[in-house]
Order: sequence, then structure tokens, then C-alpha cells
Amino acid sequence: MKKPAWRASWQRLRLQGAPVLVVLLAVLLLWYGGAWAMNAPGAIERVLPSDQPWTWQDLLRATLSMERPVLPAPHQVAADLWASLTGWPIDSPRNLLFHVAVTGESTLWGFVMGTALGLLLAVVIVHSRTLDRALLPWIVASQTVPVLAIAPIVLVILGSLGLSGVAPKAVIAMYLCFFPVTVAMVQGLRSPQRIETEMLYTYAASRWQALWLLRLPAALPYLFPALRVGIAAGLVGAMVAELPTGAQAGLGARLLTGSYYGNTVQIWSALVMSALLGLTLTAAVAAAERLVLRNRSQG
Repeated sequence: MKKPAWRASWQRLRLQGAPVLVVLLAVLLLWYGGAWAMNAPGAIERVLPSDQPWTWQDLLRATLSMERPVLPAPHQVAADLWASLTGWPIDSPRNLLFHVAVTGESTLWGFVMGTALGLLLAVVIVHSRTLDRALLPWIVASQTVPVLAIAPIVLVILGSLGLSGVAPKAVIAMYLCFFPVTVAMVQGLRSPQRIETEMLYTYAASRWQALWLLRLPAALPYLFPALRVGIAAGLVGAMVAELPTGAQAGLGARLLTGSYYGNTVQIWSALVMSALLGLTLTAAVAAAERLVLRNRSQG
């Protein structure tokens, strides 16, 4: 007898979700243990009374409720996130969603530009042996330079040209996005077998027709994993670009502000929010991948 669809979905969710929950619980336990161990010296020195006896329960409560802890406890980070999201208007700099929107805009622009540049480079490399030998080594070598070293240079150059705001951050995000797309698409465009390309040429197909009808569809399974890597790398680039400029908005600026004032809870809240933003962006790309590949297989 065939199981109902909802029961099969529940069983699949249970099998897939159980390992995730186990890992999550282990991370939370380690996090609480680390918060207790790292905050204990400061709690003994600044919070607990020196002229009265105290117990280990008092020490535990003090380490998990310090105002400026070395390592905030998970519930402190969650409380700060909730207060930021619900206690201020969305357009307020104190609301993390405001900073998410700023960083997300730069990330998406960088992702679009990096994807376009990566596709263009992959196409010219596949169709030209000279450009393959001339460009590909430099493309690989470009990723050996740390983005922290490139970001100030790019910001200064673009600033001298009158470009500020989103543009410099998008360019740095593009720098990290284009590489995985280029490498994956070169491999994907070369994936069709020789008999398939020769069959198109027997029908007098041009190079661009072969690219559109054969190479690009064959490269789609290579493209989308690279896009997931690229959009995550673009988020890192956008946040790094916000650091040397002293930006007033963005998750990178939020991290920098928390570092200036020693507010570790704010730093960790921004880190958690950036992780959630990265998961959302990669999930959106994964959803697009499933949609495109499903329509491709049905077609």
C-alpha cells in the first residue's frame, strides 16, 4: 500500500532534519561552554562581589548575563537580534534589516556583474585557444591576492572617478564572484562530447548556434553550483568593502561599530544576520536551479 504524500514528506524531513538538529544542539552546548569558560575571569573580577562568598551557580549566571562579555551566550545574541528587529523602524540604522538591505544591494549588484563577467570570459576562453592560454592563468592568479589588500585600492581608484556608495562595494563583490563562474563555465561549455558538436556542424550550425543550442544547456549543471559559491563570496566581498571606508550602513559597518565600542553582542548579532542573509541568497539560487533544471528536463 502506497504511503500518503504527507507521511512520506514527514519521514523524509525527519531523516534529513535529525542530523541537523543534533549538530545544532552540539554547537549550542559548545557555545554555552565556551561562553562560560571565556567570561568567567571577567565575571569574577568585575561582577561577583570580592568581599562575599559566591557559588558556581552565581558564577554561571554572571558569565551568561555580562553586559560586555568576551563571548556572548546564544540567548544574549538572540535577544539583541529581537530587540534590533522589533524595537526600531526598518529605516533606522539601529535596525539590522536596514543594514541587511544595504549589504544585500551591493551583494546582488556584484553578483550580477560577476556572473556576467564570468560568462563572457568563459565564452571567449572556450572559443579562442589564444585567449585560453593568455587569460586563464591570470584569472587564477587574480584570486591569490587577498581581498583585504585589493579593497582599499579599488575604493580609492573608484572614489577618484566620482564613484561612491554601492558601486565600489559591488565591484569588490564582483571580484570574488566572477572566478567560480568563469572556471565552472569553462568546464561546462567544454563538457559536450565531440560527436555532439560534430553533429551540429553537419547541420551547418554556426559557433553561436552551437553555443546557444548545445554548450549553454550542457553547462547549466556546472553553472548553478558556481553561482551558489559566487553569491556567498560576493556577500563576503561586500562586507569587506564596508570596512576600510568607515561606512555608516551595512553589516560590515555594523561589525566595525561594534568593534569600536567593544560591544561583542552587537558584533555577534551582525555575524548571525550575515549568515542568515548568506543562507537566504544561496537558497534563492538553489530554488532557481531546481526550477531551471526541472523545466530543462521536462523540455
